[in-house]
Amino acid sequence: MNKFSIVKSAFAAAVLFASVMPIYKASAQTTSGDANMNAFVSKLMGKMTLDEKIGQLNLVVMGNAITGTVISKGVEDKMKRGEIGGIFGLYGTANVSKMQDLAVKQSRLHIPLIFGLDVIHGHRTIFPIPLGVSATWDMGLIQQSAKIAAKEATAEGLNWVFSPMVDIARDPRWGRISEGSGEDPWYGSKVAKAMVKGYQGNNLMDADAVMACVKHFALYGGAEAGREYNTVDMSLIKMYQDYLPPYKAAVDAGAGSFMSSFNTINGMPATVNKWLLTDLLRKQWGFKGFVVSDYTALNEVTNHGLGDLQTVSALALKAGLDMDMVGEGFLTTLKKSLKEGKVTPQEIDLACRRVLEAKYKLGLFKNPAKSINAEKEKQDVFTDDNRKFARQIAEHSFVLLKNQGETLPLKKSGTIALVGPLADNHSEMLGTWVIAGDPNKSVSVAEGIKNVVGENVKVLYAKGANITDDSLLSIRAFALTGPEVKDKRTPQEMIDEAVETAKKADVVVAVVGESANMSGESSSRADIDIPESQKELLKALSKTGKPLVIVLFNGRPLTLTWEDKHASAILDAWAPGTEAGNAIADVLFGNYNPAGKLTATFPRSVGQIPIYYSHKNTGRPFDGTGGAKFKSDYLDISNDPLYPFGYGLSYTTFSYSGVQLDKTNPAGNTTVKATVTVTNTGKYAGEEVVQLYISDPVASISRSVKELKGFQKISLQPGESKVVSFNITTADLKFYNDKLIYDWEPGQFVVQIGTNSANVQSAAVQWLK
Repeated sequence: MNKFSIVKSAFAAAVLFASVMPIYKASAQTTSGDANMNAFVSKLMGKMTLDEKIGQLNLVVMGNAITGTVISKGVEDKMKRGEIGGIFGLYGTANVSKMQDLAVKQSRLHIPLIFGLDVIHGHRTIFPIPLGVSATWDMGLIQQSAKIAAKEATAEGLNWVFSPMVDIARDPRWGRISEGSGEDPWYGSKVAKAMVKGYQGNNLMDADAVMACVKHFALYGGAEAGREYNTVDMSLIKMYQDYLPPYKAAVDAGAGSFMSSFNTINGMPATVNKWLLTDLLRKQWGFKGFVVSDYTALNEVTNHGLGDLQTVSALALKAGLDMDMVGEGFLTTLKKSLKEGKVTPQEIDLACRRVLEAKYKLGLFKNPAKSINAEKEKQDVFTDDNRKFARQIAEHSFVLLKNQGETLPLKKSGTIALVGPLADNHSEMLGTWVIAGDPNKSVSVAEGIKNVVGENVKVLYAKGANITDDSLLSIRAFALTGPEVKDKRTPQEMIDEAVETAKKADVVVAVVGESANMSGESSSRADIDIPESQKELLKALSKTGKPLVIVLFNGRPLTLTWEDKHASAILDAWAPGTEAGNAIADVLFGNYNPAGKLTATFPRSVGQIPIYYSHKNTGRPFDGTGGAKFKSDYLDISNDPLYPFGYGLSYTTFSYSGVQLDKTNPAGNTTVKATVTVTNTGKYAGEEVVQLYISDPVASISRSVKELKGFQKISLQPGESKVVSFNITTADLKFYNDKLIYDWEPGQFVVQIGTNSANVQSAAVQWLK
């Protein structure tokens, strides 16, 4: 293809991008219909110099939230000159008050700062990692977790949180899968809305409300090879159908800000991508807030090959980026670019207006000290009620992966061998990317067991292994926190002690898995097994013949084929947060019956990745029977995952009736009611997440084999039955076709209801248009 053809094709793609969805009608200079706000901001901007306008676009870092190699310098002097719009990484009323005073009292126009922080899964009181929270399948709990985090954050002077992360992720090698809600766009959209509502409440001016910052826009979870910061490349249909919906849901929920991602989209880095930040986000979706870059993402566009800092800063401003995080590309180059005609005064004004509007919406112009209240800091942070909720949401997040012979729940008597490097450990309970959480205030598993069963159970402890004995993994994983404190004994001596301890017990509880440092940002792993040092411990414990219960800590789906084969029970606890030990003990001893369900598929091998339930069919599907040649399969393992999306066991059992439809030949915009009867056939009361999937076997394009379209979480006593109904409309049948038109097509649809994506009851409907 010659150069002219490439340009022509790119232009055609841009036209397609801009035409596929309704265009949001808005003034080029106005981002809200609030007349009072517009008048206030316009009057203020009329007084501002060019330097002060550019200063509002500058976000600097202070404190402990460093996620790059650049650290802001000369902050106080810049603030007095009006060259800073916000600070992130700083919290605590004393710290925030000092800097806000400088901005309001010593800058010429007294413009307040916005204070942001990575509040990912709680602020001071830490909840399970987001991937674990998503496993609750409980939007009420999820929204409440954000509401509590907002209340604690505002009590320490914050008014902006870099959350929720709504990136769809289908490659568990990617460390930041821990910060999202898994692989499904429909479910991820529900979580995105709940989190935004929890953070922002009913009114951003409320004392307990923070502005959400949705990240990472966009497609960050699609990084090639699961490697952090890597390239993303996908078809438009995949983009619109599978990756964009949660961002759109966050816009619809009223999110006040977005964060651009590090990756490229259609060859253009997101931070300078005009189609993404303006045409899609603002014109098509109607977003009215502001966009901030990720940490030095603007500077890093030069590494993508688009030019020097001045060049890419101009590109970013014209694309729709409003605030530059840490790198100061805007601060140091826009004035020069304006003189050279590379940007316009209107473009600078528009970005400045959006930042000022955010501060207005938060009520900072009326009260710059809105979130600075020393009494609230004493009363609202790390309260007993917050810890009680942390325990509850942790219990609801756990997923029972295996329970052979009803090993669990454990008896509240006898002797337990508690082993593993995470069993009597405080620092690893909180999980990845916790800024303000205090690991010393977390409850270890050993403490939790004592708290729950007291002296009724004899607990024998042995560490058994270090988290890892791999020197390279240890250096890289613990680079930010300092090295793991290693046991001075040899690995074999530790295993021998653990085996002898196990021999004296009725059951072995092995608390093993990933360190918090092994997932999250810049923590991709090519091998997603449990670290070898711990696997050797498990193998030795298995040989004792004692029932082996694995309590798993992890920030991602792991490859657990050996563990699934040899353990008696596996309870996935993710990283449970502040109340980790108490919540784990509650579940191990049956005070709470686990009901969590996976929101990300667990592969058998990394060779299956990416693996997800809503995959497309192939022209040569393998049905599991007959000869395998010339079919879409592997020679050495099954196509099937180890644990499918939506999977999770209970201490009780549930049976499902067949699916009943009130209509089998509906027409047009009607509603079809699909019904099943679910019965608790076991001996414990329990909760079940009843899941609805829909398949579209014949369409104008190749569709996913099934898509989640609904769920209900129900509670049943032993022997109790409940009728569960779903109302299906044509909205549930829509998809993006090859012209990127979102619509439904008439034909046959298969309604599937069950306990997980692989275990469903089905019924067909012929839907006419």
